Formats: sequence, C-alpha cells, structure tokens
Amino acid sequence: MMNQQKRVRRSFSTDLKAQMVKFYQQGKSRSELVNEYDLTPSALDSWISQSS
Repeated sequence: MMNQQKRVRRSFSTDLKAQMVKFYQQGKSRSELVNEYDLTPSALDSWISQSS
C-alpha cells in the first residue's frame, strides 16, 4: 500500500484558469499543463469544460 499524502486544497485565480484553458486551446497537451503547473488532471478538465 502506497503512503500517499492528501493534497492541500489550493485555489486558483480566474486569470490563471483562463490562461491554462488558453494554452490547452492553443495545442498544449493536458499532460504538459498538469506536469508543468502542478495541477490535477480533474481540475484542468473542469476548467476546460466550464470554458466551453
């Protein structure tokens, strides 16, 4: 059993969310954004779906 620590809930500004969605729409992959900006895939997915 892996000893995973629960992430501390972080909040992101509307501007940052919009920027991440823009990067995604410009062709940056989800995995690149998740790794580069230390996001959770589910957070990024929800921002993308909220923007459309």
